[in-house]
Amino acid sequence: MSPSKIRFSELVGEQTRAEIFATVLTSGPISRTQLAQRLGLVPSSVTRMLPPLLEHDYLRESDAAPQGRGRPQKMLHVNPDKHIVVGTKIGPAQVSGVVTDMAANVLARAEQPIADCTPETALSAAAALTSRLLSEAPEAADRVLGLGVGVSGHVDSDSGICRYSALLDWNKVDVAGPLREATGLPVVVNNDVNTLVVAERWFGQGRDVDSFAVVTVGPGIGCGLLLDGALFSGATGLAGELGHLPLDPAGPMCSCGRRGCLEALAGDRAVLRHLQDAGIPCTKISEAIDLARSPAGGSARAVARSAFAEAGAALGRGLAGMCNLLNLQKIIIAGEGAVAYDLFGPAASQALETHAFSTAARDCDIHVDPVRHDLWARGAACLVIRDAVGAAIS
Repeated sequence: MSPSKIRFSELVGEQTRAEIFATVLTSGPISRTQLAQRLGLVPSSVTRMLPPLLEHDYLRESDAAPQGRGRPQKMLHVNPDKHIVVGTKIGPAQVSGVVTDMAANVLARAEQPIADCTPETALSAAAALTSRLLSEAPEAADRVLGLGVGVSGHVDSDSGICRYSALLDWNKVDVAGPLREATGLPVVVNNDVNTLVVAERWFGQGRDVDSFAVVTVGPGIGCGLLLDGALFSGATGLAGELGHLPLDPAGPMCSCGRRGCLEALAGDRAVLRHLQDAGIPCTKISEAIDLARSPAGGSARAVARSAFAEAGAALGRGLAGMCNLLNLQKIIIAGEGAVAYDLFGPAASQALETHAFSTAARDCDIHVDPVRHDLWARGAACLVIRDAVGAAIS
């Protein structure tokens, strides 16, 4: 057998074992037969893949109470105490983190504001937060599996480098290396919205579908994709840059230095710019939301509501393009800005329906999930668990 075929076989084994572990984690206790049905595998494939997971004590199998006169059925479940994992999210204003067990149950959580988002400041804060979280976990030194990190922008997960982040103003920043040196832990780095995709797949609104997108709204417009049951990152980790879809070549300047990106038309800055152009001195998106929801009415409220509707229409056109291209089953709207969905959502839905081809809009369910910061960090921890289970027992 050629080396390439051997490598392909190993890769399939890693992916399948990771899927088996994730399914047991989210759906267990579960029988082997149920597991095979859930994954669309023949029972013999599950039987062949299970021994390393059981031998390394990632999964355990125990008897369930018999139904009627039948024999007790063996049920698979995750051993949560096998390891602990740290997950962090680096944002422009703070670093947030969690410690989880192997079932991704959160054991401790913490946040740390940062004075600026330079790589030195942010990575130092992430390392300090990791140490702080591990100090709260018993016997952490003997059980910690690794550190997962979510960062905005174009992230090369293989090298652990953030190639470019407009939100953080980072360019070719080594994230994994400094954190590995500071913490002594294996480090997994990925786009922060991808970490949210994994969290939604394992615990949230993505559990019941195989092709969905998480679209985050707020200061930027982010996107992560799960296609046919697998996280899709593209050739170099760049997939999902929905916010930089060029919609209007003559439009406003985007943070990336180009004109008319979706982010420049639908992000927080677009809403605030609309208000400021109308002579309304609004500098915070929270102020714009309060103004648009104000029961007092008046012209300022009308301008604010128009600003959100305009942003929503741009977002809907972007979502239509994505649905036309990928024929998704679900889009999960998340991020800080999701709390204002009542203001931009109707316009977004209308634009999606108007610009979607054939049944693309009707095929796709829109769900709003204004997630907390610790879900992003929990997703980063899940990436460590997924990668470790797939690779360590191959």
